[in-house]
Amino acid sequence: MNEREKDKVLMHSASSICIPVNSPGSDNREFHNAHYEDPKGWARRIFSSLSQLIPGIMHPHAKSVRRWNKIFIFSCLFTGILDTLFLFLLHAKQDNMCIAVNGTMTKAFIVLRSQANLIYLLHMVLKFRLAYFASESRILVEHPKRIALNYLSGYFLVDFFVILPFSQVIMWLVLQKFNGSSRANDAVNFLQAAIEFQYLAMFFRVVLPTVAGQSTSGFIFDSWVKQCLRDACGELWCLDYIYCSHGNTNKRFEDDPTSWEKWKANKNATACFGRGGFQYGIYVEAVSLTTKTNLPIRYLYSLFWGFQQISTMAGNQIPAFFVYEVLFTMSITAMGLVLFSLLVGNMQNFLQALGRKSLEMSVRSLDIEQWMRLRQVPEELRRQARESERYNWAATGGLNESTLLENLPEDLQRDIGRHAYNFVEKFPIFALMDDSILDAIRERLKHKTYIKGSKIMVRGGLIDKIVFIVQGKVESIGEDKNTVLLSEGNVCGEELITSCLVYSGTNRDGKRIRIPVYKLLSNKMVRCLTNVEAYTLRAADLEEVIHLYTGNLIRNPSDQGAIRKESASRQGHGSNRLKLAWRCRKKRLND
Repeated sequence: MNEREKDKVLMHSASSICIPVNSPGSDNREFHNAHYEDPKGWARRIFSSLSQLIPGIMHPHAKSVRRWNKIFIFSCLFTGILDTLFLFLLHAKQDNMCIAVNGTMTKAFIVLRSQANLIYLLHMVLKFRLAYFASESRILVEHPKRIALNYLSGYFLVDFFVILPFSQVIMWLVLQKFNGSSRANDAVNFLQAAIEFQYLAMFFRVVLPTVAGQSTSGFIFDSWVKQCLRDACGELWCLDYIYCSHGNTNKRFEDDPTSWEKWKANKNATACFGRGGFQYGIYVEAVSLTTKTNLPIRYLYSLFWGFQQISTMAGNQIPAFFVYEVLFTMSITAMGLVLFSLLVGNMQNFLQALGRKSLEMSVRSLDIEQWMRLRQVPEELRRQARESERYNWAATGGLNESTLLENLPEDLQRDIGRHAYNFVEKFPIFALMDDSILDAIRERLKHKTYIKGSKIMVRGGLIDKIVFIVQGKVESIGEDKNTVLLSEGNVCGEELITSCLVYSGTNRDGKRIRIPVYKLLSNKMVRCLTNVEAYTLRAADLEEVIHLYTGNLIRNPSDQGAIRKESASRQGHGSNRLKLAWRCRKKRLND
């Protein structure tokens, strides 16, 4: 077999063992792509890794979102303070008659400002994944495209303007390049405008009242000194000497020492650092501050100056004959007046809130006095009425408990009622009932106050309520003159509940049996020994509860038998009916 025939045999054998495309051997191709750095494969991996870091649509009230908002607000507050500190990096050098830049502090502030911009940028990214409530329908919008369009059409441009690194670029690049030349003045002016516009944009965007309290007066002082030096120069050759390097000698000073010495000997420039060299107006007290390099001193003094002008409404300052300074002084006066009026208004509202309850009490007491005088009520009863009204006001603070919780959810009202009225379940009979029945009873409790000497029940009178004593002392005097002391946690009028439980139910025809609460007569007198605070349950409310839960009040037969056996109303039911019939007959005979 020659060489050509051998090659044909080898090619035939190789083609017989070729692996199909859809066979498991195709994994080798994926390995080949990953091993040899297929661009599409790496792009997919990078995209999948980044997509895992991007959060899903978040609810605006989520706990993580609220925590991030706190961090963002603190960052904005820090940025607002930092922007004002940028303006304090410039200071005047009296020996060289120029404006210098603090290079060390500049680097630190640039790093901090960049970190604050990074946090703001993360907040902008978060806004694209944050659901929002539609302004018209108040429906939560969670569609990613609608969320993005809503943010892009809203405050996106303002946020984008805020994070632009104007201050960093100008301080690090522009002033480094043009320092010691007349073009540095344009860079500083642009820096001032950029910081002020970003400052206002952040303030109105984030709405931080604390940011508004910062002062830029330190830069105003430097600006006036710079203006004085420019006026003292009057020619183009000396404009290059107004800005000097970071504490070092400017190269231009070395190249032309004659001009430099001439500039240093300029009397008008020297007078700029005194009080009479320029019309500084309201800033005359801070002229010497421009030569200080201590940043805390400059910032604190400028802050003090701002607070002083606002608190005094610029009353102790006389502006120079300069339009913008006059307008600035007028704005300080207007701001002081506004803050003073707000202070007076808030104090008035606070005092009115403190005296509102007292005023309501006085009006109510006056109405009661006028009514009793109109009805010619005896003086002793008037005194008791006034005392009762004062105690009721002291006990409740003028609040109506029945209306305080009506706007809360039902389950929350129920839980609060179980905590506030836990004395209900301490009553032995109520302790045998279900929680739903006790909740219905708690909803119908009424707060009541009694003064010393008041009679809660009288002998022979109808028992029309159950009284739960929560504060104070009460004495119960029976027919046999036996006295029982009652205090916090005790109940009087319990005969009503036992009678209702005994007679509750339905007859053979399925009709509800009317509870004979009107037939219950008290055989004792209950009198207050001190001022008493209590909660009452009226007979009509108790009848309603028993009617709603008929058959489910007390399901244990042994408990029902014990109640019937111990029921004082059942034992004295016959005598009570005789007493009531005799009183009705006697009343008819007298008529």
